[in-house]
Amino acid sequence: QAQLVESGGGLVQPGDSLRLSCEASGRTFSGYPTGWFRQAPGKEREFVAAITWSATNALYQDSVKGRFTISRDNAKNIVFLQMNSLKPEDTAVYFCAQSYRNRLSVNMIDYNVWGQGTQVTVSS
Repeated sequence: QAQLVESGGGLVQPGDSLRLSCEASGRTFSGYPTGWFRQAPGKEREFVAAITWSATNALYQDSVKGRFTISRDNAKNIVFLQMNSLKPEDTAVYFCAQSYRNRLSVNMIDYNVWGQGTQVTVSS
């Protein structure tokens, strides 16, 4: 089973950009989709984006469409989340997760391997 390690979080101002990385150690991403979720203080964890193994399809939460881009480099076992035009409401801990389904999903139950998360804070 892969272990997932997120990095790239930090404190930025509104309108800035960040690129999060999710690196798989142990096994690879195993041919299934990978997703990003986030959890803000006092709120439930929510879906952000997901990408198929082949990177031919991606799915985004409506609030991040046009601002966030998910991508992957399977040769390096890394999945990225490029976040542009960040807003204060994007502040959260961001988690990478590995699915065991052969389809993109917004549901946490379809992901069985999770990273520890990386904090993103957007504040002026």
